[in-house]
Formats: sequence, C-alpha cells, structure tokens
Amino acid sequence: MDLLEIMRKRRSIRSYTQEQIPEESLMKILQAGLLSESGKAKRPWEFIVVRDKETLAYLSGCRAGGVKMLKEAQCAIVVIGDAKEQDVWVEDCSVAMAHMHLMASSLDIGSCWIQGRLRESDEKTTEEYVREKLGFPEHYKLEAILSLGMPAVKMPAYQLEELPMEKVKWEKF
Repeated sequence: MDLLEIMRKRRSIRSYTQEQIPEESLMKILQAGLLSESGKAKRPWEFIVVRDKETLAYLSGCRAGGVKMLKEAQCAIVVIGDAKEQDVWVEDCSVAMAHMHLMASSLDIGSCWIQGRLRESDEKTTEEYVREKLGFPEHYKLEAILSLGMPAVKMPAYQLEELPMEKVKWEKF
C-alpha cells in the first residue's frame, strides 16, 4: 500500500474491540514515532505507553469531553516534549504523533489523536491531570495522547475527488 492510500484510509477511530494489539504492531507504531524528524535532530519527545486498564480509565477524564474512547482502548501513547531542550517541541511532537497515527492505520489498528496541550479537564489543565498520574517532570509538556485499539467499526476511506482543492493556492494567495 502506498503512502497516499494509507492517508486516504486513516480515520479517527473511537470505538474498539477487546482484541489485543499485536506486540509487533505496537513496536512498529513506536518506531514510526521515533523515526520522525525533529528540529536540529534534538528529538525532544518522550512516549509513555499505557496499557493498564485503570490508568486508561483515569486518562479518559483528562478533558471535559471527547476522550471516553480511552476506556475501551487497548493502549494509549502519551506524547510529551522537553520544553527546555527544544523551542519547537510542539511541532516535533506533532510530527511524531502523525507518524504513529499513520503507522497504526497502515496496520489496520484504530487510533485517535487526543489533543492535550491547551485543553482542560473538569478542574485543571489536561497536562496537570495527566502529569498527576504519570509523573513526568515539569519541564516536559503534554502535546497529545494517541488512543489505540482494534477497530469496532470500519470507516470509509476518504475519496480524492472530494478533497477541498480550493484550499490550495498557486504562486500567491
């Protein structure tokens, strides 16, 4: 399958079966993140892999809405960046997230990008909420969480003919 085909079929999957993610597939997803480019090759990201069901249930409360799928997920990858090491940690972590999201899709594993930075739970920031449980140092900042599981639903691939080509400008705006 070529990259464009993987991108066409990549969808945000929020419903998962209880089937386990193959260990080899999880490693490929992590490798995809570790292979992503970063400014000045600093690799400011850290990935916290969460499989514990109680911790996944806790993480499902990290935002006021839109994250309940973590209760059903088989795994989550919490992506944090070292803000002391790299001023463009947000961009670097986002590239790593995108690589892992696409790799999951290529392996027929459902995934959903859960934005953490600049979001809030009911009583505190999402970053504070997640840090309380996972214990990462203050200079590491939360970018996002990638939920993972075997998809309970099959979403149709995007159609190239339906792309909003009006968003593309040539030579000038």
